[in-house]
Amino acid sequence: MSDPYWPDVECIPYRGPDCEDALAYHYYDADHILLGQSMRDHLRVAVCYWHSLCWPGDDVFGDGTFARPWHGGGAPMELAERKLAVAFELFSKLDVPFFTFHDRDLAPEGKSHVETRTQLDHMLELAEVEMARTGVGLLWGTANLFGHPRYAAGAATNPDPEVFAVAAHQVLHALEATHRLGGANYVLWGGREGYDTLLNTDMRRELDQLGRFMQLVVEHKHRIGFQGTLLIEPKPMEPTKHQYDFDSAAVHAFLAQNGLEEEIKLNIEVNHATLAGHSFQHEIEYAIANDLFGSVDLNRGDPQLGWDTDQFPCDVGEATLALHAILRAGGLGSGGFNFDAKLRRQSIAPDDLLHAHIGGIDTLARGLRSAVCLLEDGVLEGCTLERYRGWEAQLGHDILSGALDLARLADLVEQQGLDPQPVSGRQEQIENQISRYLR
Repeated sequence: MSDPYWPDVECIPYRGPDCEDALAYHYYDADHILLGQSMRDHLRVAVCYWHSLCWPGDDVFGDGTFARPWHGGGAPMELAERKLAVAFELFSKLDVPFFTFHDRDLAPEGKSHVETRTQLDHMLELAEVEMARTGVGLLWGTANLFGHPRYAAGAATNPDPEVFAVAAHQVLHALEATHRLGGANYVLWGGREGYDTLLNTDMRRELDQLGRFMQLVVEHKHRIGFQGTLLIEPKPMEPTKHQYDFDSAAVHAFLAQNGLEEEIKLNIEVNHATLAGHSFQHEIEYAIANDLFGSVDLNRGDPQLGWDTDQFPCDVGEATLALHAILRAGGLGSGGFNFDAKLRRQSIAPDDLLHAHIGGIDTLARGLRSAVCLLEDGVLEGCTLERYRGWEAQLGHDILSGALDLARLADLVEQQGLDPQPVSGRQEQIENQISRYLR
């Protein structure tokens, strides 16, 4: 281990909501039991490698502002080793159970495919040591199929089959790396699997290529005995004009088209949901309703900015509704809440990274506490059950069972003189009830 990056900070403690210490959890009490499980097990929090350790704080108008000691001024592999040490210092001091990574987060690209693989293997050895030392596990791994210039026109959907082949090579090793580190999941994020213009795009061909690529990944998962869940992360656009994994519904259709519904689930990101014109709750509920929910990337966007700002979450109401849906469906399973969030470019102090995660984890913990209370009191279940009560009567059963065809339904309407009247949905009352549960 190298010298600590935060030498004056010990493991972040839980101090309670009345504590004024900024470097403490005020709501996240990891061992507190709710619904028979600890907060730690309910939330399965993960810190992401890329935004937290790799991003230098640049944007399209300016250079990086963070100036971390592992961002430059040394040999690439030396910097990678330094970054790994700081990463596990961060995971340990935040007391989170998991982390996530892209392959290029751990190890830089080499001068050849063989050198790249060798460098990744070396960093995996070091990661195994740190995981054993700290007890931090891997929520999921993935491959960076968007950063290198070769992927300018996509990876699996690229018009050049050689790029497809290189992407397959990269995913094979990233999947095997995830398997080696005991990852609970593997994420397939098509950062550039879309188009900039339809003028030179054969959409059917590209979707067929993408389907074949996913089938190859599934085949290799079973070949190596990886027991984790494969996940696709929906995103509507940016950097492309349109991405084929636009939202949960689009991915669902893609999986059904390619016979992959039983093999791949969804990793849902808050900011991606809002970019698609949906709410985070909508994407969660859609995935659950179609047995596709897998895991969550937690962040937020900015309503005044039309791109993926990946800010740390602070909306307790949003977290509450998402967790209510997840808990009602049985919990996260192999998934978790990954903080796919980054600091603002002006947040340049080393401890800003700690404050950001503390605030995000506390937001999640507050949402969990509120969601549990909503569930225990049956607030949403009660009003929803009442709203659909008619479907539990004979008419509802006959419609859904197939006992009534269209003609018999029409006859029944005339014979019984059905004249249903509107019933209040009581949206405002329900919203008021929910607001009283936010803690």
